[in-house]
Amino acid sequence: MKKYGIITNHCIKNSAKVLEKLKKAFDKSGLNYQEIDIDEFKSGFDMVFAVGGDGTMLKSLRYYAKTATPVMGINVGRLGFLSLVSPDKVDELGDIVRKEEYCVKDRIMLKTGNNTALNDIVIKGHSPIRSSKFNLYINDELMSEYIADGIIVSTPTGSTAYGLSAGGPVLYPAIDAIEIVPICAHTMTARPLVIPAKEKITIKSVDELLDVSCDGQETVSGLNEVNITLSEHIAKLASPKGVDFYSVLKNKLFWGVSPVSKQ
Repeated sequence: MKKYGIITNHCIKNSAKVLEKLKKAFDKSGLNYQEIDIDEFKSGFDMVFAVGGDGTMLKSLRYYAKTATPVMGINVGRLGFLSLVSPDKVDELGDIVRKEEYCVKDRIMLKTGNNTALNDIVIKGHSPIRSSKFNLYINDELMSEYIADGIIVSTPTGSTAYGLSAGGPVLYPAIDAIEIVPICAHTMTARPLVIPAKEKITIKSVDELLDVSCDGQETVSGLNEVNITLSEHIAKLASPKGVDFYSVLKNKLFWGVSPVSKQ
């Protein structure tokens, strides 16, 4: 019999109610499951369900990528761009899982040092009150010199996160590419750059030490340079059938939707 894990994040409001609904749906469908605290991950599951928001999903997907375990998210956060199941659909999940009416899609990740990122790696100068000077190298060749508030190195999954807010393009999640987006660069010629995923990226400090954040959750400070490459692990994002990237883009970011008149 397959074994499923249910990740709980009790710091998120309303997660307890949704958790109980999910457990009832699994009990009704005769599924074998175990609860997992978000701070005490465990392995050995065929699939994992994360009750929370995108932060819960990012942490869960990074961990379970090491064992190629699919993760499906039930959104009780805000946007829920990775948590693709809404709370009002939880009652249906038991039958969906039992009948295997779901799909699993691969998402590439990045790594720097001992840390990995599913969304993005953000590099900023150590001083929070001024811009910094950065040198960007691709495959050890100097590509650009920036005076900026920082640099975002993003996967296609993360292109709808911080990179989008900083003016970067939206990339289809299955594309094998990385985007590099300067944050508030002091030149009109500093534009977002999309490169093949297997390229090696190095960002060096010119005038101060660097702080590095992976998915906004793991931070390292005081570096002279940052090396970023493709992670050897692939995140497995699960969702019910019929939920695709374009529908999520339209329904959650209101992409291409005309403003509604208030007359």
